[in-house]
Amino acid sequence: MNSNNHHRGNRLGGIVIGGDYQGLGIVRSLGRRGVPVCVIDDERSIARYSRYTTISKLTPSLLKASDTTETLLATGREHGLCGWVLYPTRDEQVAALSQYREELLKVFRVPTPPWESVKWFWDKRNTYAMAEKLGIPTPRTWYPRSIEDLDAIEGHFPVALKPAIKEHFIYATKSKAWRADNLAQLRQLVMRALRYIPIEEILIQDLIPGDGTCQYAFCSFFKDGKSIAHITACRRRQHPLEFGRSSTCAETVEMPVLEEYSKCFLRAIRYYGLVEVEFKYDSRDGLYRLLDVNGRTWGYHTIGRPAGIDFPYLLFADQMGESVESCIGKPGVRWVRLLTDLPTGTLGILKGQLKARTYFRTLREVDEEAVFSWEDPLPGLMEMALIPYLSVTRGF
Repeated sequence: MNSNNHHRGNRLGGIVIGGDYQGLGIVRSLGRRGVPVCVIDDERSIARYSRYTTISKLTPSLLKASDTTETLLATGREHGLCGWVLYPTRDEQVAALSQYREELLKVFRVPTPPWESVKWFWDKRNTYAMAEKLGIPTPRTWYPRSIEDLDAIEGHFPVALKPAIKEHFIYATKSKAWRADNLAQLRQLVMRALRYIPIEEILIQDLIPGDGTCQYAFCSFFKDGKSIAHITACRRRQHPLEFGRSSTCAETVEMPVLEEYSKCFLRAIRYYGLVEVEFKYDSRDGLYRLLDVNGRTWGYHTIGRPAGIDFPYLLFADQMGESVESCIGKPGVRWVRLLTDLPTGTLGILKGQLKARTYFRTLREVDEEAVFSWEDPLPGLMEMALIPYLSVTRGF
């Protein structure tokens, strides 16, 4: 356990669950406003080294909802964190906070909405059912219940094998999805997937052509059926190149159709809080198809600050009962995470997918780097030291 400072006059603060670069962004957002921050993680992470981190705790595991809840309650009691705001950074943490919400509300402020809302994006089967009901385009998706059911997909390749509940799959495989170009390959991949998840959680999805440059996201602080503040962003580059687990370079853009689709979906599930709604542009018919919904901060949420929206602090202010003004972030703002973008860009250049001159020009036009900051340099230095650890545990 490490405690760097007193709680800054016993002011209420934020508890960030997960201290990677996404969590670091929350720490800095709150810390720059004088808000004390506690970081809890089950990995070696960089946010604990920030000058803005007041308390840090390393715990054995945050994968199970019960473990996360017990750790939060114990830390709250030990450090007197009653009334502090909880910030999840991973989807299994969102599920934990939602499922144990009533118990946690006795001690903390819990922006994560109830399970009746969360269940619609925790399981993609629910997500696509709701989208279909609302008339929001989605990729064509098959739900096999046996190996024999795969025969119906013949003639529709290439496809992607995805999990309905991604946390059950990603930690075991370190992959977001697998590509299949023919039926024999798909059968092999399904048999492989069955080692990790039941067949009911396997989705087979039409593979929309295009890389990360075809992927967009509506990012918002959403409340009472309205987007209080939002940006729309394009994933310029991602890691890995085809099925990106994370963005390595993103840019804010204007895309009104995604705003309307997203608001429609979020209203239907009565959502509150920070959210990212992901789409992919389908060049075959000109539609933007809903892929995923993340009910938490997203990897590149710090793009909001140079675009005019400090997302984590907006949520904190609202939880404190302060008035929050409506705002739309400006387009043309660019964010990068160099640790993953440099190898991604290099691979793209070697494969002929990127021109070297174009790639390095984009790096000169960056407004926000995910980790490095002159005012808070230690997390960036520690991330370099943790490269071997990150490559093994996360594949970056």
